Amino acid sequence: MTLVVDGAAEKQSDGDLILWILVWSELIAFGVLLSAFLVMSLLQPESYAIAKLHLNGRLASINTVVLIVSGWLAAEADRAASIRIRRLALVGAACLGFAFVAIKLVEYSGEIRFAGDAAFSSFFELYFIITGFHLAHVIFLGLVMLLVARRAERSNVALVATLWHVIDIVWLVIFPVIYLG
Repeated sequence: MTLVVDGAAEKQSDGDLILWILVWSELIAFGVLLSAFLVMSLLQPESYAIAKLHLNGRLASINTVVLIVSGWLAAEADRAASIRIRRLALVGAACLGFAFVAIKLVEYSGEIRFAGDAAFSSFFELYFIITGFHLAHVIFLGLVMLLVARRAERSNVALVATLWHVIDIVWLVIFPVIYLG
């Protein structure tokens, strides 16, 4: 019996290692992108300040609330004892993630026209790379949450909830750096 427990603990430990490697690689990737944005904003303060005026801070604020509520639902899924509650919370979190995507696409539709302006090219290149990379993560993890909801085992829910929280935290850094800074 001890061997099975030790084997299970080892298997869980391997999964944790892979999870944290993934988490840290995501944080490093976004950290590099945000650092580039900050450096460029120091090198071109006037054009970055003017370019920020073309962003829709109201939609970005709404999206921040949407992701916070979605993260709360992911946490509820992770805490839930009932598989039914886990499933509902994961589906709710995914749906709010897709709402984030829809709002972001509306935001992009108003901002894309400024991307071709030579005075703002650096700003909007980095803006679309950073927020687009984040958006791709939201879409992918939203789909993964829907898949996990079909078979909502506690370990799978914990894994997807952890990754979802990482992407939430990344947005909570992106928002002030790009929209408020």
